[in-house]
Amino acid sequence: MKPARLIVLGIAVTAGAAAFMLSGNRTPAPIVQQIVRPVSETVEILVAKNDIAVGRAVLPEDITWQPWPIAAAGPLFVRKTARPDALNEFKGTVARAPFVAGEPIREEKLIRADGSGFMSAILPAGMRAVSTEISAETGAGGFILPNDRVDVLLTRREQGQQGSESIMTETVLRNIRVLAIDQTVEEKGGQKVVVGKTALLELGPQQAETLAMSRQRGTLSLALRSLADAKPNAAPEAEETQSSRVNFVRFGINSTQTAK
Repeated sequence: MKPARLIVLGIAVTAGAAAFMLSGNRTPAPIVQQIVRPVSETVEILVAKNDIAVGRAVLPEDITWQPWPIAAAGPLFVRKTARPDALNEFKGTVARAPFVAGEPIREEKLIRADGSGFMSAILPAGMRAVSTEISAETGAGGFILPNDRVDVLLTRREQGQQGSESIMTETVLRNIRVLAIDQTVEEKGGQKVVVGKTALLELGPQQAETLAMSRQRGTLSLALRSLADAKPNAAPEAEETQSSRVNFVRFGINSTQTAK
């Protein structure tokens, strides 16, 4: 074979070997996969925009429409497609069970304020609603509002010896929740005081007996408790009296002495 051909053949073999080596060290390009996430279908349902406590009236700013996965939307949820005017329908209703912000509104947890079962719906289990007459003088000047806490005072006169008369005052019930003043169950916007003739109190069975007996013995007054002193979630305090025995000797004023 001629030397020229040998040289050309050698160059070709060398170039091929170099190309093979370069191709073996080359890193393959990564394969880009596009992940397509399925778009879940949603439906707008009515939810609580703010926390709503038991017995509180629902205001327009308390509820709103919110997108909700249609697969998780229960049959009791209020859907905008079925009830587009629900914001107005539920305005003014009263919560018979609490709502937290973001919770779907369910109609069975609400009641119309003008319904016959409204008061029994907001009463806790085992409690009673008992009314008592009040005035501006016996009701803290009208500054007692629904959901305030009060003490119930009993004042009565006792005839003593030699024609003397004593005025006795005793706290018969403590830390009692006011359910309503007359027909006012919830404080309205801009309303500061409610001067009514009747206060509706939330009492246990024995407390109701004590109040009924005390009403026949003298004049009842309500003493408004401070918000810092009230204990809305505490257990009922021990009653000062029993239904068959009442102690009225803690504080007394002898009218014959004060007249001198």
